[in-house]
Amino acid sequence: MPSVTELYDQQVADGRLKDDAAQRDVLPLLDDLVAKLKDEAPKQARSGGWRSWFGSGEPDAPQDGTRGLYLWGGVGRGKSMLMDLVMEAAPIKAKRRVHFHEFMQEIQSGLNEVRKRGESDAIRPVAEGVADQARLLCFDEMQITDIADAMIVGRLFQVLFERGVCIVTTSNRVPEDLYKNGLNRQRFLPFIELIRERMEVCALDSDNDHRQGRQLGDQVWFSPLGRDTRAEIDALWTELTNSAETPPLRLEVQGRQVEIPAHLDGMGRIGFWDICGRALGAADYLALAQAVDLLVIEDIPQLSSANFNEAKRFVTLIDALYEARVRLIASAAAEPEQLYLEGEGSFEFERTASRLREMQDAEWGKVSAS
Repeated sequence: MPSVTELYDQQVADGRLKDDAAQRDVLPLLDDLVAKLKDEAPKQARSGGWRSWFGSGEPDAPQDGTRGLYLWGGVGRGKSMLMDLVMEAAPIKAKRRVHFHEFMQEIQSGLNEVRKRGESDAIRPVAEGVADQARLLCFDEMQITDIADAMIVGRLFQVLFERGVCIVTTSNRVPEDLYKNGLNRQRFLPFIELIRERMEVCALDSDNDHRQGRQLGDQVWFSPLGRDTRAEIDALWTELTNSAETPPLRLEVQGRQVEIPAHLDGMGRIGFWDICGRALGAADYLALAQAVDLLVIEDIPQLSSANFNEAKRFVTLIDALYEARVRLIASAAAEPEQLYLEGEGSFEFERTASRLREMQDAEWGKVSAS
């Protein structure tokens, strides 16, 4: 099986990647990590209990000394691409790549099930269930914004490391900035120490923003709606994702599910009616804004008293995206200032139009805020 470096070289040769010195500096670390994983037959499964939810086999632990990798840096530097190469190069079957937010939702659901059985330590059986299924876990976009996640993630990772699970994660933040200013953050600090102890922390210091380079300085607001606009959005999305598969990302918020129909590497794509045509509120839009760095919203209609509720939700959505400095690409019936011209709420929409115009600036986004 080819190494990470060999896979990288092949993609550069094929023109799928542009050679990047900062990315290449990280490749030896990734090659070393992959080399320490061996494809060994799983031990006999332990029967019953929570483990059946995750899987039935218990793979052997990797060699002693295997460490994880925490790869952090700005948006569009290629972190997720490098993690994908690790997944491809790892010579084992028991491996999984998952968005960190989605993974933590699964963990919280598992904890709820275990607690119903009255177990005193609910985290251990859930963590061991994960370890039974995967020897390599690749987490995309680690960020901690929920106190419930913050209070369990340290214990969860501790058990995974004890079981020899190798963890690779990407993040836009240095470990010390995780859950920054969060409630009861002092209880979270041991997790940062655990990351430093058990994972190689590596900054991807590329001067190139491969994702933003595809659209910054180019058009990001497309109007009016029509076949040509749809084709332009399709082409831009294909370019941003390198034609990769973009599975949905489901966010659970206060018992509701908010789905981003297409998601990859911090980028989401969703239709206006999918996100504003449902009875969603500020909490849902805040969760969405935390889950993406760039959002494509399609088919924003002309707003008026005829779709007042949808217009109100759109205003709330844009406020959430604006405060989180999410990069926005949109297709709409008109330019922002011409989008809501009559009816209740049209005067207040002037503020939203101003924000939409500001969000089109080439310097807008989470990177410039960091």
